[in-house]
Amino acid sequence: MRVAGLYKTDDPCFSFEFFPPKDDAGVEALFHTLEDLAPLQPGFVSVTYGAGGSTRNRTVEIATRIKRESKIEPVAHLTCVGHGRGELREILSLYRAARMDNVLCLRGDPPRGQARFEPAPDGFAFASELVAFARNEGFDFCLGGAAYPEGHPETLDRQVDLQRLKAKVDEGLDFLITQIFFDNAFYFDFVERARQAGIHVPIVPGIMPITSFEQVQRFTRMCGATLPMRLLLELERRRSEPQAVLELGVAHATVQCMELLQRGAPGLHFYTLNKSRATQMILTALRAQF
Repeated sequence: MRVAGLYKTDDPCFSFEFFPPKDDAGVEALFHTLEDLAPLQPGFVSVTYGAGGSTRNRTVEIATRIKRESKIEPVAHLTCVGHGRGELREILSLYRAARMDNVLCLRGDPPRGQARFEPAPDGFAFASELVAFARNEGFDFCLGGAAYPEGHPETLDRQVDLQRLKAKVDEGLDFLITQIFFDNAFYFDFVERARQAGIHVPIVPGIMPITSFEQVQRFTRMCGATLPMRLLLELERRRSEPQAVLELGVAHATVQCMELLQRGAPGLHFYTLNKSRATQMILTALRAQF
């Protein structure tokens, strides 16, 4: 099933993102989480790809197992980090052999300890090049890509960032999933600017429910997302109360999601961090409304 088609219906598409655990016990725990979330009828689940290809085999293994054992459609990630063209061709061939229909094409983050991204020999510096490569090599996947409502953290000029996104879409992307944001104004403004720039594929908001004060601080520093001041102050007041932080995070994300759907977002993509509780709570509330 090509997931871009899920955004062409009147019903919003809900999807989840997981990362490959480092050991077999973690993999089994992930599949238990997937079982917990299955009754919520996600349109698909995506499986991330470690920096430098460090989880390449696990990504292929988990995405293939989801395809084989569950009724949920998997979307496998692929990044440029650490791979030349031959390796990228090999990985795409593995996905095709596993009968995967959907791939998320990303540049990827620099490996830990590396200050800036460096393309591998015979590799690519931009996700647009990876998308073009997949299309030119004849891989007929439904291809997704990333978008940054607050701008890519490595690009100071948002107009330049939008031009690069347009180039990526023009190479053959079928849908976009945004980086996390906590103020919906960033998403709505971004979608309007993207449409004016000629980007007409579905732009799916990426949502990360806040479950830990320290964790959200780390993620916002890494991806350049902004925490609204009022939310930040309320989180700081509760930082020594994990349950209170979770409840506030779920409440904020629920309100955020309701507004996004009411104003026309084609779906929601949840960064679950391999946990189900917060996402279950939010979707249970949303299912009562949509």
